[in-house]
Amino acid sequence: MHRRVVVTGMGVVSPIGTGLREAWKEIVAGKSGIVKLDAPEYEQFPCRIAGFVKDKGSRLELSSYFSKSELKTMAPATGFALLAAKEALVDANLETMSDELKNNSGVAVGMGMVDLEDICRTYDSLKKGYHQVSPFFVPRILPNMAAGQISIKFGLRGPNHAISTACATGAHAIGDSFRFVKHGDADIMLCGGTEASISPLSIAGFCRLRALSTSFNNEPEKASRPFDKLRDGFVMGEGSAILILEELNHALSRNVDIYAEVLGYGLSGDASHLTAPRQDGTGAYLAMKRAINNAKINIDDVTYVNAHATSTPLGDAIETRAIKKLFRNSCNNIAVSSTKGAHGHLLGAAGNLEAVFSILAIKEGILPPTVNLESIEDEDINFVPLTAQEWRSPSKRIALKNAFGFGGTNASLCFGQFIS
Repeated sequence: MHRRVVVTGMGVVSPIGTGLREAWKEIVAGKSGIVKLDAPEYEQFPCRIAGFVKDKGSRLELSSYFSKSELKTMAPATGFALLAAKEALVDANLETMSDELKNNSGVAVGMGMVDLEDICRTYDSLKKGYHQVSPFFVPRILPNMAAGQISIKFGLRGPNHAISTACATGAHAIGDSFRFVKHGDADIMLCGGTEASISPLSIAGFCRLRALSTSFNNEPEKASRPFDKLRDGFVMGEGSAILILEELNHALSRNVDIYAEVLGYGLSGDASHLTAPRQDGTGAYLAMKRAINNAKINIDDVTYVNAHATSTPLGDAIETRAIKKLFRNSCNNIAVSSTKGAHGHLLGAAGNLEAVFSILAIKEGILPPTVNLESIEDEDINFVPLTAQEWRSPSKRIALKNAFGFGGTNASLCFGQFIS
């Protein structure tokens, strides 16, 4: 049975704003959510910038949304996911659901890294005595607890699935959910990723990998610069984005607004290196090609690629190479941009947050800009530098969304304009 899958709700908690419309407004305006790490424990680090979740212009405080007893049971990443899930459900007009619908609605939410700060604090507590260790410690650091807490909170008894594929986590969660709905395992899936990894240990670890930007500590808003000649590493961000995928006829029966259709999903492995992408871009190329094949469309039908591009010298160049290999003579007909210039790299929540912006681009016909792209390395492609552009497409708007992770894991999603 051919079941089509559409997006009917979205929720966002991010460094450029909490709330779907607020975040999109900032993205289109080319604003940056990157700030200085002013705490004393970061003073000696080469990188002293990051992207904290913002709520009405200030750093989001989970204590404003959850009780003390609730916060004892969850990592910050789980709190972010619960907030985004609630917004997505309201957005999809699913605040109330029948028991039958709950039986056919599932969750697929993952995270790239567990809460290292919680682990450090708990280890310090253990030194004071066994009974100082919280009974909630293990549940807080399990990667599947965001999915579990969402399932429990909203009573969703369909698939309860968690993915942890480094920086491809959020995209894999969406792709797996697409397949769950397409193949009849669920009628509705809440899916995405969540991350709250900004801590001294994580910043130190990525600094030791020489993966983070170090040249713009005094100008944090300029640090994340995908595809720019001066890029020198990524900027760590935090947050969550949750999408609601729904079987088309089910969505139509509810007379709910549809943002876009999920057309295809492609996966691949680099089989090359622990942290670096394969030099020739084969992994990225295969993921994109498989997404297009899965969507049963022609390469020329795609007119926008929302790139993974994290602002690293190596990774951005390799992804560009893969895109040019895939589109060959059609490069003049596509636009490519990375919104990480605005919000940094959310690790396991990157692919899903950027999928939200790809979907809104499709819905509204606006290409989000690549912030800080002041000196373009490759002039063959429209990288949508600095300012948003109108998305001109000869037919319906179709986009690819890429996400790649350490270990050589790659995902690409294909979204299309919904035309009934």
